[in-house]
Amino acid sequence: MNLKPSLFFLVFFTLVSCSSQESTSKEEQLQQLEILIESFEVQARVLMGEISNLADYHERILQKKEQILQAHQSDRYHFAGYYSSNTPDSDSLKSSIVITENVIDYERARQEVRMTNALDSAFASTFYKFQIVAQVYVNSAQQVSRVFPAYDAPNILDSGIDLTDFNFYYEGDLAHNPEKGPVWIPDPYVDPAGKGWILSLVHPVYEQDELFSVIGIDIQIEQFIEEFLDNLPGDYLVVSGKGDIVGGTSAAIEALSLPPLKNHVYRETIRSDNFRISDFNLFNSKSREVRAMAKAFLLESKEEFVFEEEDFLLDAISTKFTLIDWYAIKINFDT
Repeated sequence: MNLKPSLFFLVFFTLVSCSSQESTSKEEQLQQLEILIESFEVQARVLMGEISNLADYHERILQKKEQILQAHQSDRYHFAGYYSSNTPDSDSLKSSIVITENVIDYERARQEVRMTNALDSAFASTFYKFQIVAQVYVNSAQQVSRVFPAYDAPNILDSGIDLTDFNFYYEGDLAHNPEKGPVWIPDPYVDPAGKGWILSLVHPVYEQDELFSVIGIDIQIEQFIEEFLDNLPGDYLVVSGKGDIVGGTSAAIEALSLPPLKNHVYRETIRSDNFRISDFNLFNSKSREVRAMAKAFLLESKEEFVFEEEDFLLDAISTKFTLIDWYAIKINFDT
C-alpha cells in the first residue's frame, strides 16, 4: 500500500478551498478535523489488519515448530556474542537478531531463532508494502529480538536490556491486552534500535495460553508529520491523552509557549539527542491559557477554547481520535 494522499485529503482540500476568506465556523472546522482523523485511521486500520496477519502467521509457525526443527537445515544466522553477525549492508533480506543477556536458556533461544526464520520474508513484505513503516519486529519472552530491516545492533542496542520491560512488549500482554488483538501505543517513545521517536502498533502471539512474543510495527514521528500534517492548510497539533505532542506544525507549537524548536522545525527537534517528549506537553506550557486549553480538551472533553490573554491567538478547536487516545487540535491565530 503506497501511502499517497487519500480521498479524504482531496475532500479536505476541497472543503477548505471552498470556504470563504473569513474564519470557518466551529462546525466546519470540526469536520476538517474529523477528515484529518479519518485519513489517519483508514490507514491505521489497514496496518492493524496487516499486523494481525503477521501474528496469525507466527502462531502457525509455532504450531509446526517440531516439524521445522526436525527438518535438516543450515543456520541462517551466525552470532558474535549476543548479536547476529550479519550487517545492514551484507544481506538486505535478513533481520538483525539479538539474544539479550537476560536469556534464561541460550540454546532454546537459538532454537527459537531457527524456528522463526520464516518471519524474515513476512516482515520484508510488510516493510516494503507500506511507505510509512519504519521497521517490523518481534520480541519474545525468551529475550530474542528480531528486527527488519537489519540495523547496526552491536553499536545501538544494549545487550543487557530486558525486552519485557518496554511498552512495545508489555502493552501486548494479557493484563494490558486481554482481547489479544492489535493495539496502538498512544505515547511516543525513543526506539532502543535507533529509529528515534516513534509510534508503535503491537500484537501478541500466543502458544496455547502462554504469551510467546509480541510483534510490532513502528512509524517514525517524522514520517507521521510528513504524511498527515505537512500539506494541510492551517495550523494543527496531534497530542496524546496525556498532552504530549505527537506531531504538529511549527507555527502551532511555537505559539503555545513551548520550548524553542531546533532550526524552527519540529521534525529537526525530534531528531536531536536532547529532545524530551515531556518538554513538548501542553500541560507544561509557560502559558496559563495553553494549560487551560489542555484541561478543557483532554480532561473536560470540550470542543472549543477561546483565548483571552494571548494577543496573537484567537481560539482552538479539538476532536478526539477513535482508534487511539489522541486529540486533533486546530489553532487559529488572531490576524
